[in-house]
Amino acid sequence: MKIRDFGVERWMDLYETKCAYNLAETCVESLTIRQLLEMTGKTDSILEEILPLKMTYGEINGSTRLRNAVAKLYEKQTRDNILITHGAIGANALVHETLVEPGDRVISVLPTYQQHYSIPESYGADVKILRLREENQFLPDLDELKRLVNNKTKLIAINNPNNPTGALMDKAFLQQICAIADKCGAYVLSDEVYRGSNQEGDGFSAAVADLYERGISTASMSKPFSLAGLRLGWMVCTPELVTAAACHRDYNTISVGMLDDHFASIALENLTPILERSHRIVRGNLSILDAWVSKEPLISYVKPKSGTTALLKYDLDMSSWDFCVKLVESKGVMLTPGSVMDMEGYLRIGYANNPDVLKAGLAKMSEFLRENAAA
Repeated sequence: MKIRDFGVERWMDLYETKCAYNLAETCVESLTIRQLLEMTGKTDSILEEILPLKMTYGEINGSTRLRNAVAKLYEKQTRDNILITHGAIGANALVHETLVEPGDRVISVLPTYQQHYSIPESYGADVKILRLREENQFLPDLDELKRLVNNKTKLIAINNPNNPTGALMDKAFLQQICAIADKCGAYVLSDEVYRGSNQEGDGFSAAVADLYERGISTASMSKPFSLAGLRLGWMVCTPELVTAAACHRDYNTISVGMLDDHFASIALENLTPILERSHRIVRGNLSILDAWVSKEPLISYVKPKSGTTALLKYDLDMSSWDFCVKLVESKGVMLTPGSVMDMEGYLRIGYANNPDVLKAGLAKMSEFLRENAAA
């Protein structure tokens, strides 16, 4: 099986451990174990909890405790609808592996996480791209989606909230996508790894798994929950699809780690302080970014409604790759070039890290823009 290089991951590997200001990071600033234990009131009791744990495989689909905690993030789900995976990346891969066969039509939005079009393409699927455009606030054009579906459509892959634009589809919009899918019997895979980071309210948007019988939601502990190091995610769908996906998962994962499962359970059972922190960061930092964009004549964007990233359009005569390489090598600031997301002419910025890092990085970017505009 041949598959394209994963553009974002190859780029991240080049510079993320070498830059001074990582504005390519997509997670809300990660928690330390100490912070997690303090927030959840487990500092004094954690050893009593983990020392008796026997390091077996544990419950293969994820512990009952963890699946119950995940189910509470949704309106209509129980633990039987949950399969614990190795990150959302594992959940997404499982969905494609379980459902997609050669000749199936798969429709994926773009930009999005590259898994959703490169994996089905590698399986011999007929992949059609539904391009998201600025004039639509980076929301899918539903008329175009209707033209792309046919009787061979197996899967429509969306990303809500969207990476990298921060666009957000509300419940009514998602229901329209589900109605289009239902007419041809297609599944809707919604990569919801940024769900919980909305700029308003409790941070949570509607989940496709709650709206549609063939809706599949995927997510993880990485983004608004600030625990990417656990490498733990899940897929939410019908029990029948859980069983089918678990069959494939047996060949490449078996189970997640016992400690990962335990710490994820602790976090999800004590979410309030974690999400309060995340909302302070993403909402405060977006204000910082928005003020910066308004003062930079060479930069424009569609302001995100959710997520931790924004897609910046720049007005300089250089490729996005050259822009990002020159920026990181001259100023120590790391962004992600749009070209690695098949969006040349744009830059992805992650704004959910430490506010001081964001402010310093943006100041360095301003220097870079002035210097290159003059040149």
